[in-house]
Amino acid sequence: MTLQRRQFHHLLTASVAASSFLSPVLTHAQTPARVLLRAGDQKGGLQALLDAAGELKNLPYDIKWSEFPAAAPLAEALNANAVDFGPIGDAPLLFTLAAGSRVKAFAASRSDAYGTAVLVAPHSPLKTAADLKGKSIVTNRGSIGHLVTLKALESAGLKVDDVQLRFIPPPDAKLALTQGSVDAWATWEPYTALAETSGHARVLVSGRGLWSGLSFLAATDAALAEKRAALQDFKERVARAQVWSYQNAKPFGQSLARIVGIPADAAQLQFERRATRWQDIDAQVLADQQKTADFYLAAGLIKQRLDVRGTFDTGFNAGKG
Repeated sequence: MTLQRRQFHHLLTASVAASSFLSPVLTHAQTPARVLLRAGDQKGGLQALLDAAGELKNLPYDIKWSEFPAAAPLAEALNANAVDFGPIGDAPLLFTLAAGSRVKAFAASRSDAYGTAVLVAPHSPLKTAADLKGKSIVTNRGSIGHLVTLKALESAGLKVDDVQLRFIPPPDAKLALTQGSVDAWATWEPYTALAETSGHARVLVSGRGLWSGLSFLAATDAALAEKRAALQDFKERVARAQVWSYQNAKPFGQSLARIVGIPADAAQLQFERRATRWQDIDAQVLADQQKTADFYLAAGLIKQRLDVRGTFDTGFNAGKG
């Protein structure tokens, strides 16, 4: 072999070796890891809606779901960065923000407020909010049930000191009401519909005129910065799924019952009367949320006035993002 051919052979061998060494790196660079959205959910919530509407197919990212019985533990998970985002009502969102959580609402929905209500046993002698004076009421601290309780008392000229208010989670609260150890339970859907259709409770005071009906998708600041495109896509899927659900009310109600694990009549009732619609975070949303924040301040549930404008990310509104 001539000197020239030996040099060419060495060069070719070195090039092949280098190519073999670099190819895994190049392949890895061409196929980056998929984004993982860690989604929090509440009973009767997003996963059932998206699944029934077919919106969980062909996702350009992965989702890991975690279910919570109420907004308070979901808010704790957001604060601990255990989930990236989740659905939460206006009142519990304010409660966790006032406690220092680094989260923002990036999508808003409105629902009929009827099912967020103060419930009593079917044969309770209580007839109006004024009858709650001196009675015991259970709910979740900082929840929309808590908010409606305070609003109901205010509407009757009562103060919180006029009742015995205790804070326990929904399953324990339902048991307490059915066993007669408390007089009333302030809760939300689907718990209201479940209690009504099972014959365990009736609505004493509904949330209509007391609660804004606002709920949100809230995400951690980190997720908003690092997973923005995935969150935008998720929000759009939720909005499409909600429209689909009301166009296909009966099959969706059946699907909701199966997925969530509640009776079909309760699923259908809570779904239809909520009449949820997703919308932009507009001036009215901000005004209503500020009003609730100021009410919480006056009630002593938060210690300092909260300017809600800084608690929203409006970059996900239609035409933005």
